[in-house]
Amino acid sequence: MTVMNVEHDMELRHLEHFVAVAEECSFTRAAARMHLVQSALSVSIRSLERELGGRLFDRTTHQVELTDAGRALLIEARNTLAAADAARDAVAAVHGGVRGSVRVGIMHSMTLIDLAAVLTRYHRERPQVQILPSPAQGGSTEMVSQVIDGRLDLAFAALPSDYPPGLTVRPLASEPMLLACPDDHPFAQRRVIPLTDLEGEPFVDLPSGWGTRLSVDQLFLQSGLRRVVAVEVADIPTVIELVRAGFGFAFLSPSLALGSRSVALRKVLPEPVFVVSLITAANRRPSAAAQALIDLVLTTHAAPNPDA
Repeated sequence: MTVMNVEHDMELRHLEHFVAVAEECSFTRAAARMHLVQSALSVSIRSLERELGGRLFDRTTHQVELTDAGRALLIEARNTLAAADAARDAVAAVHGGVRGSVRVGIMHSMTLIDLAAVLTRYHRERPQVQILPSPAQGGSTEMVSQVIDGRLDLAFAALPSDYPPGLTVRPLASEPMLLACPDDHPFAQRRVIPLTDLEGEPFVDLPSGWGTRLSVDQLFLQSGLRRVVAVEVADIPTVIELVRAGFGFAFLSPSLALGSRSVALRKVLPEPVFVVSLITAANRRPSAAAQALIDLVLTTHAAPNPDA
């Protein structure tokens, strides 16, 4: 190996260490993640700061924060590491198959597509690739940010309207959401409920970054109606239990609520729609491993193009 290659490899390691500290906001956690002693990680970061001529982190006793220079470097560092991974993948593919890892953002409740079957097939066909699923506590909004900044290679998200710039969005499946109410409520005796009848009624819903919540919020806003979210919880089963107990109504995808006892599902007009899409970064080339998973998902689940 030449000296140039050694120096280049050291630079990549410095960037890997920098990204780990930036994402963990802690030298201790980053050292554990990188399987390093903390002193070695600190030396690596100081070396990178000397090379670049400025501080990358503001360090205090209790926290580590990026400086302005650090925030600028983080985007470029992730792109550089992704490019290096892509180069390694290309060589590995020539010499016997795809390897590496794929970071996948997954919604907490997703039954519209059979993701388990897709991942099982992918693992069977490419056993040397490690799949790293990552459920986002902040829902689709958080996953979108993580795809844009490079923390995820791809994600399954459900924003109701235009996604931000920098993404390639491929719809996979959709379904209208239905109103869930206790089966002894007067609404349960009606086949269709006008959205206007729900103005000011209490709702049980998911946190604001989740796709279903955003879809319903947007529908009420566009209709000029006021919506009251009385209770927020972070999982579908609890939403259903609270609806059953009379805490409020909820909009649910039918595929998530089938078989729920003592809860009626009724159509509302106009109706919110839940759309699951595969999202990737538009300005960053996927690794060979990530591209293989993207291709498999699209072959299995891509929604038909109505304009085709």
